[in-house]
Amino acid sequence: MAGTKTEKVRSLRFSHTAIGRFLTNKRSNRSVKGSLMLLICLLVFAIISLFPVVFMVSNAFKPINELFIYPPRLFVIQPTTDNFSDLFTILEDSLVPFMRYLFNTLFIVLMGCVGHIMLASMAAFPLSKFRFPGSAFMSKIIVYSLMFASSVTAVPTYMIMSKLNLVDTYWAVIFPAFSLPLGLFLMKNFMEQVPTALIDAASIDGSSYFGMLWRIIMPAVKPAWITLFIVCFQSLWGNSAGNFIYTESRKPLAAMLQNLSGSGVARTGVVAASALFMFIVPLAAFIISQSNVMETMATSGIKE
Repeated sequence: MAGTKTEKVRSLRFSHTAIGRFLTNKRSNRSVKGSLMLLICLLVFAIISLFPVVFMVSNAFKPINELFIYPPRLFVIQPTTDNFSDLFTILEDSLVPFMRYLFNTLFIVLMGCVGHIMLASMAAFPLSKFRFPGSAFMSKIIVYSLMFASSVTAVPTYMIMSKLNLVDTYWAVIFPAFSLPLGLFLMKNFMEQVPTALIDAASIDGSSYFGMLWRIIMPAVKPAWITLFIVCFQSLWGNSAGNFIYTESRKPLAAMLQNLSGSGVARTGVVAASALFMFIVPLAAFIISQSNVMETMATSGIKE
């Protein structure tokens, strides 16, 4: 009897832990062994995914002699901050101030992300909630457009920007970001899950279509457009705009830091430090907004 009580107490304590709740999830048909195997697989994949991040962070603090050790070592032996100090020295001695590069990047990123979300939302709203001639065909075209890589559309995009006399301007990078098919596909799928009864109720109350979109639909699909903002932010933050912008004072920060990689072996540590710097900002944006990304899409609970 004493042994049985002890086992019950242990199982009760175990069930209150995070791993215990995962392994004994009653909503799943998996056994405890199956959940344990799944947990081990997830940990293995997490370690594999974390490996390049650890390697990049370690390289940023390695002295120049450790960067060329073969075979490469994962962790730094004698950490140093000389790579970052050299990077800041190069940025200070640049003909174009560092803040100018940063302004160019932030302007391109913010304008591109906000414009992309607004345009994708306004296009996805009628496709998801209204039926009109050609709507099904347009939905198929959106899915097919996801197959085309950016390298396929690079030449047509440049020709269009050239015809519009937008080459060597910020808008040559911002306008193509407006038309990314991923945003329209994502917003359309999320908006289809919003109950149509909300739209009908707003229409009876006399709300306009723009009022329905910005007051009802957009709050309901908040995880979708925040996720879209993060994806677009990461794409534009690392975009060097080398095909469109040639004037040095208009180039983004990624183009300036990319030029460091062609400066010789002596600046290998500076390149590693700049890579870490370019990685931290999108990572911070994701960490700040991850709670909104992971939350369930908000609806009113109305079932049709």
